[in-house]
Amino acid sequence: MNLPDSSRIGRKFPLGFFPTPLHALQNLTEKYPGYKLYMKRDDHTGLATGGNKTRKLEYLVQEALDQGCDTLVTAGAQQSNHCRQAAAASVQARLECHLLLRGSKPETVNGNLLLSTLMGAHTHYCGEDIEEEDVRQVMDDLRRRGRKPYYTPIGGSTLTGSLGYVDAMKELKEQMTGQKLPIDTIFFASSSGGTQAGMLLGKAVHGIDARLMPVNIDKSGVSTHGSLEDAVLVIANEGAEAMGLSKHFTPEDVKLVDGYGDAGYGVVTEKDRSIIWELASTEGIFLDPVYTARAFYAMTDMLKTGQIKPGANVLFWHTGGTTANFHYYNELSGR
Repeated sequence: MNLPDSSRIGRKFPLGFFPTPLHALQNLTEKYPGYKLYMKRDDHTGLATGGNKTRKLEYLVQEALDQGCDTLVTAGAQQSNHCRQAAAASVQARLECHLLLRGSKPETVNGNLLLSTLMGAHTHYCGEDIEEEDVRQVMDDLRRRGRKPYYTPIGGSTLTGSLGYVDAMKELKEQMTGQKLPIDTIFFASSSGGTQAGMLLGKAVHGIDARLMPVNIDKSGVSTHGSLEDAVLVIANEGAEAMGLSKHFTPEDVKLVDGYGDAGYGVVTEKDRSIIWELASTEGIFLDPVYTARAFYAMTDMLKTGQIKPGANVLFWHTGGTTANFHYYNELSGR
């Protein structure tokens, strides 16, 4: 495998507004005595309303341009945050964008899919599952048209994409130092593995002691690459090798917070809905019903049940996705 070496860190196409804010959740902290709660706002990265994929796409788009590509191809659910931001990144880099999406073409286009459509992305509906043959067909069709496509998988979760979160951990450390704020525990949603792998690498590279709490938001994991933990472990160890780190990650290093994603991907539960209302009405901050609501609920549940040590400074890393709420109007509108 052709791995990016450490010299690639910092070689990226600028897409976002950084650093993203790190601030206290003052009102919510009062509801959880014994803890101090903070939030890292990657919902404010700026690219097509923001989200964690901005950091990945800076590296992925740069790699596509370095390879002389003129088209970006990626895949995901119809309300994929990654696909929305990939469409925006393509516009900025003057790349044609093609999105392979699960399901059939909907009668009503809304939420993230509406934004991707407004940005000129070409959509290919692949049925229940996106197969390798679907990707190959789109790539071959583009090549026959004389295009040079670059493909990045669901979530942009490759080693190249994960470098964005090596940078993010450096950014966090600088903010912690500047604010004189030690963070003990970091909660975040984990789905395709690239963000988690990058944070693991960033912890090792930048000497951050905080405990990572990646919440598995989907019981099915990463079916095409084994389990989600397997996918994270592969990327993290590829990164350690490419960067010349002495660290070798083990299954214990990539352990997920399980038990909160049993409803399945994109199925809005009462717990998801209630925590979206709670944070919105307490702090004026919006979670999304697929990723961040599930992870935020896990954090609050573990605080309530004393699974996090008393007195801890607890950070929630908001990975974005607010625009998906408009697709889930019916599930979210009633209290």
